[in-house]
Amino acid sequence: MEKQVFFAVALSVAAAGFGSIYSSRAETPPENASPIYGVTLPEGYRDWTFIAPAQEAPPLDELRVVLANDIAVNAYRTKTLPFPDGSILVKLAYKRRQSTEFPPATVPGAATTVQVMVKDSKKYTGSHGWGFGRFVDGKPVDAAQHETCLSCHEGNVKDHDFVFTRYAP
Repeated sequence: MEKQVFFAVALSVAAAGFGSIYSSRAETPPENASPIYGVTLPEGYRDWTFIAPAQEAPPLDELRVVLANDIAVNAYRTKTLPFPDGSILVKLAYKRRQSTEFPPATVPGAATTVQVMVKDSKKYTGSHGWGFGRFVDGKPVDAAQHETCLSCHEGNVKDHDFVFTRYAP
């Protein structure tokens, strides 16, 4: 009987210890997660569906393209607002440069940022259901830059579920 009690207590202590280690790891954002939101670069995003291009005027002077996962693509195609949870949008940004092969053309130059929006209405209650990430060379930028994401989207596109990009059919 003593062995059974000892074994039960030992098993309970081990399970509790494992549970606390696991939960603390689950709450710790990955090293490459954005500050504030904990957003990471999605696996395979470069193969996602093209949504629309954009040209940003100086001083940024960038060419941008937005890609979306299947959930967001379906929302765009069906004109569903708000975007459903699980929607992810990725914006690739490049410096603009004149083509050396065809001078009238503007083509992507050096990559500047990859920006990510993730819809999770339970996780991001304080930001209208959206989490943001901005990355340079695969690493998240500092918290100060992430603090500007929400206010820009709130100030300009609240009537489109805080998303700037429209689907380019």
